[in-house]
Amino acid sequence: MATERENQQLFDRIATLRETVTGRLANDLLQNPQLAEALTRQIDDMVAAVLRADAAAPLPPDGGLARLIGVGAEAAQEIGETRIPGGVEPYDETVTSERILAVGDLYYIYQHERIGVFRVVRKLQELFRAGTVRLSSGAGAYGLYRFDRREVLRYTNKDRLAAYRRALGYGNASLSASARPNGDFHNLFSHFINQVALFWRDKRISDVIRERAQDPSFGSIAILRRAGLDLRNNLKYTSYGHLNVLRVEVMQLLDEAFRILDAEDIRRLYGADNAWDVIEEVLTRHFNERLSTSPRQRMAIAGREVLRWLAQPHILQTTRSQFEALLLEIAEYSEEWLTSAQALGVAQRQRGADGRVLPWDRPRLVAGAGSSGSGRTNGNEQYA
Repeated sequence: MATERENQQLFDRIATLRETVTGRLANDLLQNPQLAEALTRQIDDMVAAVLRADAAAPLPPDGGLARLIGVGAEAAQEIGETRIPGGVEPYDETVTSERILAVGDLYYIYQHERIGVFRVVRKLQELFRAGTVRLSSGAGAYGLYRFDRREVLRYTNKDRLAAYRRALGYGNASLSASARPNGDFHNLFSHFINQVALFWRDKRISDVIRERAQDPSFGSIAILRRAGLDLRNNLKYTSYGHLNVLRVEVMQLLDEAFRILDAEDIRRLYGADNAWDVIEEVLTRHFNERLSTSPRQRMAIAGREVLRWLAQPHILQTTRSQFEALLLEIAEYSEEWLTSAQALGVAQRQRGADGRVLPWDRPRLVAGAGSSGSGRTNGNEQYA
């Protein structure tokens, strides 16, 4: 149980240690920036170990209040003899990864919903029941029958649209009285991906044209980490409820839909080579839609991988070399998502210092051209 005086002396000694070490190794630190990072990391680990040991020490029955206010035989003679806690558990370490993974799958499902996978299956069901297509007893026809029969056991289309709006802020589906849409998701998501892309662009430039390419002053980890934590904290409260079980069920539904669309009799009906060709043929022939299949499918894959990465504790890593090694996993996914979203007009590529920080009172972006589906353009409804 550290007192106020012991706490102050600890940090004064740590400051003196830092000054002494950096003073003695000044020349070496100029030639080798990684040495400074290693020293800082070791000293930080020492401080963290002392604070953990103090937090684990037994507390007095009154939490130290009697000594502070001067009651009893152990009353403090001065403020330096009173107990001072080291702090509470950090907020950013309390997020459950399972719920962020569920949002990643939900984002993947949403992009396929926007492509029109389920609308295509419903259209084929309609044509099959009407007898206007040459389907009878093949695997695809039987799959359409079973897909229709199981519909009463699944979450409805209305349930899915409400989940998209509550967790991702996409669409304009009606929500229950106690729910509200997550209007900040798209801004925070695109901002984080932009920061990842900017970081690796800075890193590549540094490796090519700068002498001492490992100098940490060029690419800022702190800005990137803050963008990731803002996004993860945003998803913390919007990922409760039935989203986890809903995404499991709808992922099964999506898999079943593709098995139907890839059936031989369905493909033969449209002269298609695979399920994606069937989807595009139905969308153009029966819905007269402008296709966005390829960019949205890549956004689904890349976006899910980015959210899966964010669900892990990688974003809390403070050692630069380890952080960069972990971040490399989503470097190409971020660029791929950003390029696809930019092509659809649902995200903008940030450039230069003006795009490093996302303003708190930021205007709602409205994405216009390039979105499939309805022509609504209010708020987040036309986002990725």
